[in-house]
Amino acid sequence: MSILYFALTTLVTFFCMEGITWLTHKFVMHGFLWYLHEDHHQPRYQGVFEKNDAFFVIFAIPSISLFYFGVTPELNFLFFIGLGILCYGIAYFLIHDVLIHQRFKWFKNTKNKYLVGLRKAHKIHHKHLGKEYGECFGMLYVPKKYFSM
Repeated sequence: MSILYFALTTLVTFFCMEGITWLTHKFVMHGFLWYLHEDHHQPRYQGVFEKNDAFFVIFAIPSISLFYFGVTPELNFLFFIGLGILCYGIAYFLIHDVLIHQRFKWFKNTKNKYLVGLRKAHKIHHKHLGKEYGECFGMLYVPKKYFSM
């Protein structure tokens, strides 16, 4: 198989992860696993970790598994699906934990219109302290209205 096929597989997986993230956030994190996600919606926890961080481990398992099965017995498309998931996980960390929640102070003073819109949409998501009435469950896709607020 060609490198173009593998690159396309990684890219398509990355973009499909936005839909998977939206569904998982709305129906799993705000559903039956709310007890892990709830502390993320409360006023800022002072520790290094919150229970919500368990989702990084949970979501890494499919990627790690796909890496393993993607090299057994030889390199195949499963590896590149795992790579797309990993790339999305890195983007999620940088956008969600670094830019939005500023757990690390790397992009503190951004004026980029897209990144400001992302922050506004996420603030709207967090205005609800409970699991009901949520909105803006995705991460990279932001409805147009948040750019004009």
